[in-house]
Amino acid sequence: MTHDSTAIVTGGGRGIGQAISVELAAHGFDVVLADIDEAAMEETVDLIEAEGQTGRPLHTDLGDIESVESSIEEAIDVAGSIEVLVNNAGIAGPTAPCEDVDTDEWEQTMAVNLTGPFAMCRALLPHMKDVGYGRIVNIASVTGKRPLVNRTPYATSKLGLIGLTRTLAAEVGSHDINVNAVCPGSVDGPRIRRVFEKQAEASEQTYEQVRSEVEAESPRGELVQREDVADLVAFLCSEQATRITGQDINVSAGKVMY
Repeated sequence: MTHDSTAIVTGGGRGIGQAISVELAAHGFDVVLADIDEAAMEETVDLIEAEGQTGRPLHTDLGDIESVESSIEEAIDVAGSIEVLVNNAGIAGPTAPCEDVDTDEWEQTMAVNLTGPFAMCRALLPHMKDVGYGRIVNIASVTGKRPLVNRTPYATSKLGLIGLTRTLAAEVGSHDINVNAVCPGSVDGPRIRRVFEKQAEASEQTYEQVRSEVEAESPRGELVQREDVADLVAFLCSEQATRITGQDINVSAGKVMY
C-alpha cells in the first residue's frame, strides 16, 4: 500500500462516514466521498485536506444502481485507482411491528443498506482484480446478529450484509482482496437519537428511559463513539490486517460478544 492510495467511502460526508474518511486520510489515503449531501461532503473534504490528503466529493445515490455504477467509473477515472471501498451508507428504516411495515419502507431499506453495497462491490471488483489488490469493509451492525424489536427491515438488511461479506471474501481472496464487516453497537450521534425517540413513542417510554436501557445492555454502560468504528476500519485497510478476511467484528462496548 502506497501513500497515494485512494479509498471510496459511501455516506462519507456525515457521522460515522465522516469519521472513517478523516481517519483514512490520517493514514495516508486520498478519499472519494460517495454521498448525496453536497454540503456535508464539502465539510468533510476540508477535514481530509487538513490531514494533507485529497478529498473528492462524488454525488452518489445508493438507492439507484445506475448512479452507483457511474460513480465508480468516475472515481476510477479521476483517481486512477481505487484500492479501498468502505460501504458505510445506510438508513435506519421504519420503527414498527412487522405487520405495520409498508412494502415501500422495506424496499427502500434493502435498496440502501444491502443492494447499494452489493452494487458498489460488483462495480469495483473487476478493477480490484485487475490491480491484484483490494480492501472492502462493510459497515454492518450488531443488529445483524441479534434481534431488535420493531426493526425488521434494518435487521434483515444488516444480516444480509454479513452474508455478502463472507461470500465475497471466499470468492476474491485469491486476488489479494480482503472483505470484512464491522458491526457497531449503538453509535452516539443524531441518527441513534432519532431512533431512540421513535422507540420511546412506540413503547410509551421517555427518551431518557430508552437510552438508559440501551446503555445498560453494554458491560461498559455506554454507547459506541464513531471514532471507535473509524479506528477499526483503518486497521482493516492496513497491511497489519493482511490475513484478516471474511470476519464480522463487533465494536459494541461488549454489548454483543459473538
